Amino acid sequence: MQVTETVAEGLKREFTVVIPAQSFKERIETRLKDRQRSMRLPGFRPGKVPMALVAKHWRQQVTGEELQSTIGDSSAQIVSDRGLRPAGQPKIEITNFSDDADLEYKMALELLPEIEPMDLSQLELTRTTVEVPEAEIDQALQRLATDQAKSEPVAEPRPAAKDDVVVADFVGRIDGVEFEGGKAEGHYIRIGSNQLIPGFEDQLLGATPGEKREVKVTFPADYPRRELADKEAVFDVEVKELRQLLPAAIDDELAKSLGLDSLEALRQRIREQLESEYGAAARTRLKRQLLDKLAENHNFEMPPGMVEAEFQQIWSQVEADRQAGRTDPDDKDKSDDDLKAEYRAIAERRVKLGLLLSEIGRRSQVEVKQDEIGRAIMAEARRYPGQERKVIDFYQNNPEALARVRAPLYEDKVVDYILDTAKVTDHKISPEQFAEELKQDEI
Repeated sequence: MQVTETVAEGLKREFTVVIPAQSFKERIETRLKDRQRSMRLPGFRPGKVPMALVAKHWRQQVTGEELQSTIGDSSAQIVSDRGLRPAGQPKIEITNFSDDADLEYKMALELLPEIEPMDLSQLELTRTTVEVPEAEIDQALQRLATDQAKSEPVAEPRPAAKDDVVVADFVGRIDGVEFEGGKAEGHYIRIGSNQLIPGFEDQLLGATPGEKREVKVTFPADYPRRELADKEAVFDVEVKELRQLLPAAIDDELAKSLGLDSLEALRQRIREQLESEYGAAARTRLKRQLLDKLAENHNFEMPPGMVEAEFQQIWSQVEADRQAGRTDPDDKDKSDDDLKAEYRAIAERRVKLGLLLSEIGRRSQVEVKQDEIGRAIMAEARRYPGQERKVIDFYQNNPEALARVRAPLYEDKVVDYILDTAKVTDHKISPEQFAEELKQDEI
């Protein structure tokens, strides 16, 4: 094999590779002899089929297989022999391939940059810890009790008020056309529960049994069903009955109805849930703070192909959102050129941080164990009751999907490693202070 490096600019490398015709021909002949030993044709003993017939049946397929194998093996050898660290799959272009001629191809690839991480022990970060007050636990208990409360028909006719339960039939339409999931009969709607589309419940205030109302709402931009997101809908609602909530007791019986032994156990469960929710939000803020500082303290060349691929993925989503009518309000008055510049900067940051975290993880020997991936797949499978086996098989048979499961696990473990190394100061605040800080983060 003859290898000539033709381009060595920054992270770009290109090579011209020549495989002698005789060497390639010998490999094909060896493969054909292997086929001859196992080939069976009427009139010939096993293994005695003439080579001319074997070649007639198999030469084209064997040549294709050997071409793929030769290019794969030789390109991998070039990468290995030269100690290269490719940023992605090499691009191969066959420039010459014919009978009795040398096989010649070009290989182009981008390399991972040389990254020297900063001294992580010098990173200074502030971790927010939210102290959950008893009053917030009391409020959560009250909401639980209200949600569990039973209702009874209103004895004396009156208009519907907040916390009343309206029993109604309704049908929803978008541009005059009914949509799936927008129709129900005898549906219990507690006014003020915020369980329906924002604005729906409020428009039932003052309603009385037998009354028909037209309720106009707009689906939220982040509505799970994308075909409905940001769409205006009109619901024809007929009120069948008005019910009022019975007083809800906050006691051991409430706890037992929720599967716990006592009210104190329920209070502890609520405390743990609130602490977990605040902790997750606080970790997100801490991670953002960490990534900002890592980005500020590192500067290295990035593979253009990786940046372009990341940008194209982002831009494809932007265009898909446009077609579905989900344009970000902040983007509405911007030109495509301005938007592309902004999203390319985002792509560059993502690639930069991805490469940096990967290098830190490599140096610190961070690993994601198979059982951790297995637990993540099982958690995903449980989101699809009755189809768990299909979900598990999908991940087991799809390397790219498996990589998407592993990536966030790996990133979290690298972040944990950095946080264990950095100087992290804990800052205790109230829920109100935390909410204000979150608002400031959005500005």
